[in-house]
Amino acid sequence: MELTTVWFLIVGVLLIGYFVLDGFDFGVGMALPFVGKDDTDRRVVINTIGPVWDLNETWLIVAGACLFAAFPEWYATMFSGFYLALLLILVALILRGVSFEYRHQGKSEKWKAWFDRFIMIGSFLPPLLWGTAFANLIQGLPISKMDNGGWLYEGTLLTLLNPYGLLGGVVVMLLCFTHGLVYLALKSTGAVKERSQALAVKVGAGTIVAAALFLVWTILQHLSNPMLPAIIACAALAAVAAIVAWVLNLKGREGWAFTFNTATIAFALLTIFAALFPNLMISSIDPAQSMTIVGAASSQKTLELMTWVAVFTLPFVLAYQAWTFWVFRKRISRDTVTASAH
Repeated sequence: MELTTVWFLIVGVLLIGYFVLDGFDFGVGMALPFVGKDDTDRRVVINTIGPVWDLNETWLIVAGACLFAAFPEWYATMFSGFYLALLLILVALILRGVSFEYRHQGKSEKWKAWFDRFIMIGSFLPPLLWGTAFANLIQGLPISKMDNGGWLYEGTLLTLLNPYGLLGGVVVMLLCFTHGLVYLALKSTGAVKERSQALAVKVGAGTIVAAALFLVWTILQHLSNPMLPAIIACAALAAVAAIVAWVLNLKGREGWAFTFNTATIAFALLTIFAALFPNLMISSIDPAQSMTIVGAASSQKTLELMTWVAVFTLPFVLAYQAWTFWVFRKRISRDTVTASAH
């Protein structure tokens, strides 16, 4: 297998890790006003992700760094073309992070209410915009090849806000919302757990419908794609995993429901990457001007060096992540939160 393909897969794995891990963080943030009926409940909700949210977010940084090093043309074109969308994501992430750190600094209800709103906004916007961006990548974007060998994005932010792109954004947002609710049910007790499970049933049903529509629409757009069998297989596995997760949550098996939700997100992203391959950005102006993996990749020596670095460092990252979740594996209750305040 060519190193260009290997790094395409590695970037895909890193993005799957990001959306699986930071995805439930987003979902917990979106769930805050719905399952937290008083300040103690809201502290329970926040504390379920308190020790891990910043670690989960580093997967995005690593994915971005690998994207920059392995496919600089993809990085440059996407970051310039999606500039406003990515700026909004960055602002939302900063707003969310600041809110986690400063919410408890004030004692007034008004102070906490403002930061609760910021947490919800900062959790809602990123998955919505990420989903919109990824949907546009596989639908095709107005990009053209320049004389210097690079690619130029000729659209605007409004170009991304088309029906298919917005549906992709809604699907990713709902996937994260459901994922976060199931995680809350897994990590909390009492009323917070019960509300999370009940809301996950409702949101999960809507997610299944929206995701089915998006996956069918994606398949119809790629009927002539040589990767169609892989697209259909990944889409089918994502659909099955989503349904199984919903049923398991309905039966109160939140651990297995979380596992199958993770599989749903993984197979949904694999569907997107299968629809892209062997391209990185599909041109809606002229398919011949699409950005390919080979055309946008760094030199062979750069990819070889990056591969060795990944081989030696990735196991340590995964081990540290697993250890962190093991240390903070216990459920959070109202009693736990109340006791920690004294």
